[in-house]
Formats: sequence, C-alpha cells, structure tokens
Amino acid sequence: MLLVFVSTWAQVDFKTLDANVSIDFEKRFVSGICEFEFEVKGKVDSIRIDAVSMSFSNLKINKKVGAFKANSKQLVLYKGFKQGKNTVSFQYSAQPTQTMYFVGEGDGLQVWTQGQGKNTSHWLPSFDDANEKLIFNITASFADGFTVLSNGVLKGTEKKNGKTTWRYAMQKPMSSYLVMLAIGKFDRQVLESASGIRQELYYRPEDADKFEPTYRYSTEIFDYLEREIGVDYPWQVYRQVPVRDFLYGGMENTTATIFTQDYVVDAIGFNDRNYVNVNAHELAHQWFGDIITAKHGDHHWLQEGFATYYALLAERAVIGEDHFFWKLYENAREISQASRTDTIPVMNAKASSLTFYKKGAWALHVLRTGVGEDAFRTAVKTYLEKHAFKNVETEDFLSEIRKVSDFDVDLFKRRWLESGEFHVDEAVGLLTHNAMMRSYFDLVELAPMPFDEKRETLLRVLHSDMPEPIKEEAVLQLSDVSWEKKEQLIRDAMATNSIVVRQAVAATIGKMPESFYAEYSKLLEDESYITREIAIRTLINQFPDKRNEILDRTKGMIGLGDRNLRILWLTYALMATDYEKTRKLALYDELLDYTTPKWEASIRQNALRNLMHISPTDTHVLEAVARALVHHKWQLTKYARDTVRSNLKKESVREFYSELLPKLDERTRVELERLLKE
Repeated sequence: MLLVFVSTWAQVDFKTLDANVSIDFEKRFVSGICEFEFEVKGKVDSIRIDAVSMSFSNLKINKKVGAFKANSKQLVLYKGFKQGKNTVSFQYSAQPTQTMYFVGEGDGLQVWTQGQGKNTSHWLPSFDDANEKLIFNITASFADGFTVLSNGVLKGTEKKNGKTTWRYAMQKPMSSYLVMLAIGKFDRQVLESASGIRQELYYRPEDADKFEPTYRYSTEIFDYLEREIGVDYPWQVYRQVPVRDFLYGGMENTTATIFTQDYVVDAIGFNDRNYVNVNAHELAHQWFGDIITAKHGDHHWLQEGFATYYALLAERAVIGEDHFFWKLYENAREISQASRTDTIPVMNAKASSLTFYKKGAWALHVLRTGVGEDAFRTAVKTYLEKHAFKNVETEDFLSEIRKVSDFDVDLFKRRWLESGEFHVDEAVGLLTHNAMMRSYFDLVELAPMPFDEKRETLLRVLHSDMPEPIKEEAVLQLSDVSWEKKEQLIRDAMATNSIVVRQAVAATIGKMPESFYAEYSKLLEDESYITREIAIRTLINQFPDKRNEILDRTKGMIGLGDRNLRILWLTYALMATDYEKTRKLALYDELLDYTTPKWEASIRQNALRNLMHISPTDTHVLEAVARALVHHKWQLTKYARDTVRSNLKKESVREFYSELLPKLDERTRVELERLLKE
C-alpha cells in the first residue's frame, strides 16, 4: 500500500476504516462512529484525517483517550500513537453542505453521495488525497422500508426501533472519493455475469416497466469488458442505482455505480437518450480508476480516457462496428471545433473534460491501432495486474506498450498527450478504415453541389441499405431545397424504417404544403419523444387552424424524464383561448406544480421556461423562479439566476422580489438579495 506523508520526516499508512453512520433526512444530518487502523513507520508529530466542518467526541487512540484538535477541514491527532500498528476511534457528526444530498419527500425521498475528486470528507472522515487507499467497511442506518446501498458485499441487516442497519464490507483498498451511500425506495433484479459476478440492478418501484430498456445490454457489456480487458472484474459484486437530480451522468463508486434518473427510460425513450454508453463507461472505471488510480491530475486521462474508449469498444460489441466509428467521428468533430480555443493537452491537470475524456479516448484509438489489438490488450493486462490497488502515472502504462511493440511511443506521447493540437488528418485517416465512414465522407463532399446535379445520388442513398448516418446526411442536404424539388425524396425518407432519418425530416422540413400535413403528422406517433416534440411545434406553427386537432391527438403523452411532451402540451393548451376553456385553471395549476421542489430539476426548469414564455410577469411564476435559485444542480440555478437578472430590468418585478424576500428561506433570500444588489 502507498504511504502518505503527514510531515516532512515521517510516514503513516492507513489500512482500514470501519464506519457506522446514521442519517437524519429531516435535519440533513449525519453522525457516526469510526475506527481506523493505521501503521506509523517513523517518528511523526501529527496525523491528519480530512473532515470538513465536523464535530468529534470520545476519541481514543489505541483504546485510550487521545489528544486531538479539529479545525474546519481536518481532524488532527497529535498524541497517543506509536510506531507500528495503531487504532483510532471516535464519534463524529456533520451537516454536509455538499457531497451528501437529500432530495425528494415522503416515499420518494432519497439520500445519495457524490465524492468525485476529494469530497467524501464532507460526510465521512477520510482522505482527500486519492493516493491514500484503504479498505472501507460501511455500516449505515436509516428508516425501515428504505434500501441502503454502499460499497462491497452486504454482510447483513438488522431492524431496531424503526430503523434498519445495513452492514457492507470491502476486501480490497480504494481511494476515499469512491466511497458511496445511496438510500431510497428501490426494487432490484439480480443478474450474473459469465464469470459468476453478481449484478444488482436497482430501480424505483414505479419504474418497473422501464427496467429492460434502462439496463439493456448490461450483462453483455460486463462480459465483453472482462474478455477485452483480460483481467477479471476486481471486486466481489457490482451494483447500479439511478437517483434523482444526480450531478452527472454517472459515478463509478467502487462496486456501486450511481447514475442519473434521466437515463431511466421506456422503450421509446431508449431511442432518444439511453444509458448504454454511460453504463459501459462507469463499469470500465472499475478497472481504470478504481483498481488503479491516477497519482495526480496530469494523469487523469488514465481514468477518463480509458473509460471513454472502452465504453466505445463495448458499444461496438453490442451495437456494431459502424456505430463505433460514427461515435469516434462525432467526438473528433467536437474536439476539432473546441481545439481552436482549447489548447491544453491531455497530460495536464487543467485540461477540460472534453480533453480528458474524448481526446484521451482518441489517443488510445491511435495507440491501439498503431500497436495492434493483441499487443495493446497484452500491455493493458500487464499494466493493470502490476499496479492493482495502487496509484499510477502515464509512464507506467506506456512502459508496458514499449515492451510489446516497436511503435514509436515517444512520438505518440508528444503528439497526442503533450500537445494541445488535435491531429485531424490522422484521425480522418483512421476513420476511413471503416466503409461506412468512407461513404459518408464521399456524400458530404456533394453538399455544395446544386441539387439537380446530385438528386439521383441522394435518391439512391435513401433507397439503399446504407447505414443511418449516410441517409441522415442525404436528408440534411435537402434542408434548403424548395418543396417542389425535394417532395419525392422527403416522402421516401419518411417511408424508411429509421427513427434517425425521420427525425432529420422533422427538424429540417421547412415550409410544407397542406397536402403533406397528413403524412408529416404521423410523426406525432413516432418511436421518438424528441421527434414527437419537434412535430408538435412544427405542425402548430405551420397549421394553426389544426392546433386543437393536434392537441387532442397528443393529450395523454408524457415523454422523457423531463416530461417534455406533457409540459409542451400544457403550454399550447393554455395559450389556445378556445381549447379546454373550463379547465384552464387546472391546466395552469398542473404546469405551475411542475416548478416545485417535489419534482426533479429537469422538470422544474422545463416548466419554468414554458411558464415564462406564457406569462413572464405572473407573480406565481416569478416566485417559482426565485425558489429555484438554490439547488445542487447548477443547470437549474443558472437558469434561475439568468432569468431573475433579466426580469429585474422591469421595475415592477424588482418591487415584487423586494417584497418577497421576508417570505423566503435564508439561503434563497441571501441569493435573491445578492441579485437585487447587482
């Protein structure tokens, strides 16, 4: 195990943490008892454990009362330990302002953690330095009827006084940022990998019918990654659980991935936004990030670049070769555009997420292609086995590449890891290894050509068995063509069995004649909620006299997790003076209700945006925007801040917000006062 320097002349090695924690949802409070085992390997003046804004009591070192100090960031031990093996135990309590989140209410309440980087110390005494790895055994108590998840194997549960205690244990060490808790009302299905690893897949009871599309390909992805990486899954169990208002797409906590509820979808929603890539990405992290961890930020790509690339490889295995190359192309296009201003290289702690993730993945594709798949696989296997449960630098990986190939690793490192440039020509050359991409590039070259000269080519594409991206490009090249010239091609595109192609038609149709209304309106039942949303907007805008008919046809639709179709329907229904006249108040109340904290942030933001469009000076709406100023999801709070700032230009709104201040909770009041003073 690696050593952590706690002074300039001493070393301390922490081995284990046994923590027994209890969570109070109403008070947003966590308390517990911790016992660390550690070894002192030299003379040491103090030992520090990261602990943000915590209170401590009953501290004992080697079972005797110990001397300690606590500041806003750390617990400092300075007497009572000795060279060799030691223990320290104590009680603690905290009211986390980040990292542990309390969301929802009633049976829908959830508690979950997100310690990415170095933030676990906000709810659990631990170590902000990812180089300090230890074995965590977490016991957690919460109200009966709720599921409590943590890292490792569940050793047992015990009910007492209305609470259930869940005991989890790990066998191998990990960095503190990978410790997790997730609490909520969850059901689960248990699957098993080909190697016998237990996979526990969780979901809310009301989402039972969404289980299959949400977790589609999970076992196939697991089995593929074990085969491709060549190293057995390094832990005893693997769990996945979706939570509401999660900060990111997912987080690779050791043995237990947390991901956003937004990826819980039905069969139609799967076509718009699915969990497949994130699923593979977070699982790949169990090797790249969890079993081996970067020593510092310059090598962060060893986690994110690898997880991104292996997720693409897994998608190739379950979806296909063309999909793999198309995703590489989309990533290359995004990196190329960003590289005009984003010049920080992959091997730099200040690199952007795009660079760490997607450019890092592209670097690995260049390397894997240049070295050869078998040699690359051998190097990765040796790299993981040699450094298992330790911390690594880029050279640890590249040295294994050098052993299996005469590939110019130094040139690769300079071009792809140490340079801020994205080598477009090299990327395009690798993309053309795929036949679909060659056909796609050939078609793109026709884009400037007059329509009459390429009409037959586009028609042949739409009638061919070519992959979807090529047919989509054919439709996109029709966007500026007059209806009279493109009508037949549009009708042919609509007749394809392709959601992607039909969505391209929906989005680029332009002005259409009424004779095409019946055909286009079929998109209101398309197997895509995004296509349906585009179609509703387009049809109502182009055929306002058919608005009520369109609303009748789409009345019961909900859509994606952000309720995109329901909120859009309510908006149009409220704006239509002659539609549902007697239910206007009920429709308004429903839309306004979606802005309240009982709903997820994406729903609140969607509803607020639509209400601001309908009635931007409505005091109920203005208050709802103000109450969205404080939330852990930055997207919602940014929208609220920007909207408040814009509206404060109106004196009546400024007066309303000034009068609202006393009615707000302290955090919201402080945030609104700050905006009023700008």
